[in-house]
Amino acid sequence: MEEKPRILIVEDDFDLAEMLNLYFQSQNYEVLTAAWGQEALAISAQEPLNLIMLDIRLPDIDGYEVCRQLRLQRRTQHLPIIFLTEKRDRVDKLQGLELGVVDYITKPFDIQEVRLRVRNAIARAARQQMTNPVTDLPEGALATDHLAGLLGIDQPWSAVLVSVGGLSAFREVYGFLAADDVLRAVTLMVRNAVREFGSEDDFIGQLGAEDFVLVAAPDKAPHIRERIEGRFQQSRAYFYPDKDLEGKAPEPLWLRSSVVEGAQAFATVDDLKHALYAALSA
Repeated sequence: MEEKPRILIVEDDFDLAEMLNLYFQSQNYEVLTAAWGQEALAISAQEPLNLIMLDIRLPDIDGYEVCRQLRLQRRTQHLPIIFLTEKRDRVDKLQGLELGVVDYITKPFDIQEVRLRVRNAIARAARQQMTNPVTDLPEGALATDHLAGLLGIDQPWSAVLVSVGGLSAFREVYGFLAADDVLRAVTLMVRNAVREFGSEDDFIGQLGAEDFVLVAAPDKAPHIRERIEGRFQQSRAYFYPDKDLEGKAPEPLWLRSSVVEGAQAFATVDDLKHALYAALSA
C-alpha cells in the first residue's frame, strides 16, 4: 500500500485548522496539527513530514521564527514549507522566500488551489530527494538505476566505490556543517579526478551518505581512484582546526576505495553493490 503524505498544519484559528485537517484527510493525506509555534517545532523534531503549512501569526512565536528554527535542524532543513497568511505586502513575501519558503498563500484562499500547491510542493521535494542535498549528486533510486543499466551491456566499464571513514566521530566534535564541508570537498576531488582522467559521460553518484560511486572506462578507473586517494591525503589536514593539528585530532578521517570491472558477471545490481563493498573491506 502506498504511504500517505504527512503534512503538518500550524494554524491557531481552530475552525480553519479543522477545515484543512478534514479536507486533506479526505484527499488521502495524513494530517497533524499545531496551534503554537513551539508545538510545531516539537512535532517536526519527532515526526517524519512531507510538508508544513505554516501560519505567520501565532500566539507565541511567529511563523518566520518557526521557519528559521526549522532551517537550522538537519531533519527539517529542506522540508517544504508553505506560508498561510493574511499579509499581502511584498516585503513579507520576500522575507518568507529568503527563509526558503516554497510557496505563499494569502487568506482567504481557494481550497482546491491550496491542494494543488501542496501536491506540487511535495512532488518537487520528492524529485529533489533523489539528489543528495549536500553534494548535489544523484543518490538512492537514481544511482541504483544507473548501475542497473550497466548490467548486460557489451561496452566495457568499471565501477569505483569511494568511502569516507571517521566522519561520524568528526561530526560529533566539529558539527554537521563541518562534516558537510568534508563531503563537499571529497565531491570536488571526485569530480576533478573524473574530469582529468575520465570523460564527460562518466557517472558520479552516491550509494550512501558517505559512499561515492563512479563509473568510467576500465583503463581510466585506476587513475581516477589513485588521484582521489592522493588528493584526500594531501587535503586531510585542512579539515581540522589548527589547534587540533598541534595535538591529536579525534578519530582521524580516512578514505577507502575499491574497483570492480564490468567483465564480471553480475546477475543483479545488488550483486554489483555487494562486490564493491566486499572489495572495499578486503
